[in-house]
Amino acid sequence: MNTQISKIAVLTSGGDAPGMNAAIRSLVRSAEFNNIQCVGVQKGFQGLIDSSFELLNMRSVSNILGIGGTFLHSARSTDFMQKKHRSFAYKNLQNENIDALVVIGGNGSLTGASIFAQEFNFPVIGIPASIDNDVYGTDYSIGYSTALETIVESVDKIRDTANSHNRLFFVEVMGRNSGNLALNSSLASGACFVIIPEKEFQLVDLIKRLEENKKRNKKSSIVIVAEGNNYGPSFKIAADLNKVYSAYETKVTILGHIQRGGKPCSHDRILASQLGMAAIESLKLAKYNTLVGLVDNTIINTPISDVINATNKLSNNLYRLNKIISR
Repeated sequence: MNTQISKIAVLTSGGDAPGMNAAIRSLVRSAEFNNIQCVGVQKGFQGLIDSSFELLNMRSVSNILGIGGTFLHSARSTDFMQKKHRSFAYKNLQNENIDALVVIGGNGSLTGASIFAQEFNFPVIGIPASIDNDVYGTDYSIGYSTALETIVESVDKIRDTANSHNRLFFVEVMGRNSGNLALNSSLASGACFVIIPEKEFQLVDLIKRLEENKKRNKKSSIVIVAEGNNYGPSFKIAADLNKVYSAYETKVTILGHIQRGGKPCSHDRILASQLGMAAIESLKLAKYNTLVGLVDNTIINTPISDVINATNKLSNNLYRLNKIISR
């Protein structure tokens, strides 16, 4: 393994997250400060296979700090799942004299990075970017705070019409395996109930909460639903509820990919900038095959092998708080 890093590549992979561009910007400028060349890879791991490289510098990352998405583009590469294609990727990196790879993405992307690093003894650094905030090794992933703000803003608007019509709204948010986004958006928006993958859900519990609220003369309610909950989609929950409970007119809103878009909030811009520079400093210190994360306001490195075998767990304290005050 080469311990002298003079040229690196960076890619974004998996679902896009607001703040990815800010991370690239910080990485490129921190690299230039340390006399390290930086190459951008288009379309994630597929770009490694296709040799889609472009040299990045201070000017090429100007004016992207506040832009959502990723200007390097992202893709889920099925080719990269095959070793023969990963071999092509490794050869392309060698041909470009690239010494290390920085991967910005979530658990799936980090898994691919870990496999690649082990197979070819190639230095890799991971930067967590996931609106689900489910990446182990960091308190916050890039994109999470912006997605949360988008959900809360949307729920605030939905509440206006819910209050006007005596309605119960089910608002479905992202979170295939993690309820972090749903739980925190429930707390921040004052929803009366949250349905998440980590906790068993039964209709009787929701009905009990709705009946309690009805006795307090509550005219409308919001329920936040994580898409990966164990019961089923929001439309199924609403339909099943209507069969046994008719106190409210029910409506379903699925926020979908609106949660991924938009300008990154200040928190995500700052976090991304910190982690971009941390990736360069980790390479300089030969802390290879690690994820850079922020824990208790301190930058830490966690082996990627540990990251992909764990998850950022749900806070039971926040879940308890939500049950007590969200009525």
